[in-house]
Amino acid sequence: MSRQAQQQRLIRTVIGQLECDRFLGGVWLPIGTVGPAATDAATPAVRKPGKMSRAKAEDIQDKRERLAAIASRVAKCRKCPLHESRLNPVPGQGNPNARIVFVGEAPGETEDRQGKAFVGRAGMLLTNIIEAMGLTREDVFIANILKSRPPSNRDPQATEIAACIPFLQEQLLVIEPDIIVALGAHAARTLLETNAPIGQLRGQLHEYLPEPLGRPIKLLATYHPAYLLRNYVKETRMKVWQDMQRVLTELDLPVPKKS
Repeated sequence: MSRQAQQQRLIRTVIGQLECDRFLGGVWLPIGTVGPAATDAATPAVRKPGKMSRAKAEDIQDKRERLAAIASRVAKCRKCPLHESRLNPVPGQGNPNARIVFVGEAPGETEDRQGKAFVGRAGMLLTNIIEAMGLTREDVFIANILKSRPPSNRDPQATEIAACIPFLQEQLLVIEPDIIVALGAHAARTLLETNAPIGQLRGQLHEYLPEPLGRPIKLLATYHPAYLLRNYVKETRMKVWQDMQRVLTELDLPVPKKS
């Protein structure tokens, strides 16, 4: 590679990193700016009416306790070798009554240290995406296919997925979300049981069954935030934003308007 080509490549890399840092430090937007979403009391982001009945409050508390019990079993799980190398299990966290559940493939290094899903650089970008939708992390639930970090962040193996996926299925049965957002190819392929590339899966509404004969849950696949960081260009950002708009529309939630 010539000296000039090396310099141009370095300049592009620096510009890309600066753009990522800028958006990670502020509100994530696909392009331009987004104004505040109109409020609509009839279509809340989470199922929590202003005046909650005692029965409803008890139902949410029951969900919270059941999710905590699942997290406890995750911490004790020894079904695959990943428990030997992990620092902390990462069961997932969020609103037990969420309408939207975001699902990634596996925890990374920062998640392994903190024991929480999506808290590293990709997690910061996911937070900005959620906020650009007019929501907060407290409105949604965030989890992964695997509950332990694979060594060196390698791809999940089939045996690990088989051992761990029941935990996610149980969580979905407890939360009963209206829609799942599968983040990246591994999450989408696992939940939809397909080998299709993420480019073919995104942009369409699918259905996922957490158990046979159960209630199907809408599923929309999109690019993983880590992929978005590596390909932080207008086209990719717009595709992810279009996917998030589709999620909001499916839930009859207001879509923030671009100003």
